[in-house]
Amino acid sequence: MTPEQILLQELADTWHSTIPLSAFMQICPRRYDGIQFEVSAPLEPNINLHHTMFAGSIYTLMTLTGWGMLWLKQREAGVEGSIVLADAAVRYLAPVRGAPLAKVSWSGDDMTPLARGRRIKVTLVVELWCEGELCASFEGRYVSLPH
Repeated sequence: MTPEQILLQELADTWHSTIPLSAFMQICPRRYDGIQFEVSAPLEPNINLHHTMFAGSIYTLMTLTGWGMLWLKQREAGVEGSIVLADAAVRYLAPVRGAPLAKVSWSGDDMTPLARGRRIKVTLVVELWCEGELCASFEGRYVSLPH
């Protein structure tokens, strides 16, 4: 396994052991290159009565994608913090009828305040794609509190 694959597996294990819903939803970190991060989940366990992805599952997938990006950046920087979602807004643009893929790009925020015992605030925009169509957009403000 590459270092990125090991890191993604550790993130998946963290999610599934601390957030049981993520395991039920089968949320899986797919790709990370230091700037962009992608997360998927199959449609089947997240389906609603309309045979599309349940809005709560969309929100959860996008929330965890942003959370995961900050977790990955903290690991890269060698700092630790307790990450929480402080504020968020989601726009549902189109029904998700197939396998969704959530994508986020790093905003460039500095991790060094955590090393000095100070919290950081990061705003991330997550997009949810399905079959080449943008289906949802999420903006979340995450706070990481030093341990």
